[in-house]
Amino acid sequence: MTIFDPETRRFEFHPGPIFATIVLADEINRASPKTQSALLEVMEEGRVTVDGVGHPVGSPFMVIATQNPIEQAGTYRLPEAQLDRFLMKTSLGYPDYESSVRVLADAAMRDRSSIVTPVVTAQVVTGMAALADSVHVDEALLGYIVRIAEATRTHPSLRLGLSMRGSLAFVRCAKTWAASRGRTAVVPEDITTLAAPVLGHRVLLEAEAQFAGATVDGIIEEVIASVAPPERRAGS
Repeated sequence: MTIFDPETRRFEFHPGPIFATIVLADEINRASPKTQSALLEVMEEGRVTVDGVGHPVGSPFMVIATQNPIEQAGTYRLPEAQLDRFLMKTSLGYPDYESSVRVLADAAMRDRSSIVTPVVTAQVVTGMAALADSVHVDEALLGYIVRIAEATRTHPSLRLGLSMRGSLAFVRCAKTWAASRGRTAVVPEDITTLAAPVLGHRVLLEAEAQFAGATVDGIIEEVIASVAPPERRAGS
């Protein structure tokens, strides 16, 4: 934001909380449409424009957002273009039994953030991203992703299929997943494993399908089952 300085009689730019390496937007659907619109730029272009001047947010930069699936009062629906800018979506659910017991055992601790310490540096994260970029994706697997995207666009129960941006996210996620498994190349199982978290927030059901009881996860399973994966080559 820009703040007026009475001594210099000039407006000075002061970076806000968006200028961080990791930004957590808690219950993002409670943000106003104007705030959500501003997030579109920074999530896509890595910069914030204030009074016509662009300010880069730096690298690495990541936005993690939460949504309350129950309470809808005072919330605003996220536009499809903004949802498409999130790489993945997952549901955390409740903690398991052992984790719940540990949380209850530390009930006296009011500020849990005080015990959080850095695990890696920003430079290490940048290096890991570069490592994931170097993972090989065979052209046959790229075609597999394209066929999956086309299947979502023509599925009768979906009114919005996978976009080109979503397909690019699919490739990036598959590369990262493969690297996390110690592999230098993507395999078909990487793509099928990541289908739900990558496609779940990008494809939209037709109203008739939703009323009939169809679910996004179910439709994604249908799409994956309908598109044959490429056969593995010998030695892969």
